[in-house]
Amino acid sequence: MLPVIDRPAIQIVVEEAIAAGIDDILIISSPYKKVMEDHFDRAFELEARLAAKGKLAEVEAIRAIGSQAQVHFVRQGEPRGLGHAVSMARRHVGDEPFAVLLPDDIMVDGGCLLRGMIDALAVTGRSVVALKEFPSSEISNYGCVAHGPIEAGSPLVSISGLVEKPKAEDAPSNLAVMGRYVLTPAIFEHLEAIEPGAGGEIQLTDGLDRLRRADGMSGFVFSEGRYDIGQKQDFLRATVELALQHPELGPNFARFLASLTPRLP
Repeated sequence: MLPVIDRPAIQIVVEEAIAAGIDDILIISSPYKKVMEDHFDRAFELEARLAAKGKLAEVEAIRAIGSQAQVHFVRQGEPRGLGHAVSMARRHVGDEPFAVLLPDDIMVDGGCLLRGMIDALAVTGRSVVALKEFPSSEISNYGCVAHGPIEAGSPLVSISGLVEKPKAEDAPSNLAVMGRYVLTPAIFEHLEAIEPGAGGEIQLTDGLDRLRRADGMSGFVFSEGRYDIGQKQDFLRATVELALQHPELGPNFARFLASLTPRLP
């Protein structure tokens, strides 16, 4: 729910999913985050008050998500890891491929990356994970992949291994797994089969590696548009980029940034 300009991060991620063509969204929450459910619920009294004041743009912004997608919630009773959270979507997903979006990573790309990943699964039939290049000094902060060569004229690589937060000297590549996945429903069988690790957590990386060995897996390499809003620098960068795209704030904010240029160190 951390606000980025005038929207909470979770809303930005939901809007990304809608832009990529997804109209059925399940949010895995916790018993302590009812505020998220309230945020996506229709507030008829608020809408009526805004409409009476002539603030029609605000009314449309409130209604937009509800008119473009169905948003559902499931609560994860206890924090048992990302793999466990994903497994809670099994009944909702059924036998269809699905996307997983982690809301601490926000993408400022109009759903472009996610659309590309969805298209890649449709063509190959294999699950797809998003990959971004990082320097060796940072790779230990992420899951990392071993992979084949990038296919000519394509952002796809064939993944041959996944390692969670390796030491720099042990990392199989400089490509890290980002918080976007497009998966086949076979992942649920693999998540059910793995043993919990430290703290009783079920790691998504372990399930992905089992899925890769069984069915193969592609990585979709990208370079722009991703911000980790848990990091101060990325939060500021995301705020600036989204402010420049804002229909009301953008032009004046761009002029303000230009006025600062001569004073920057």
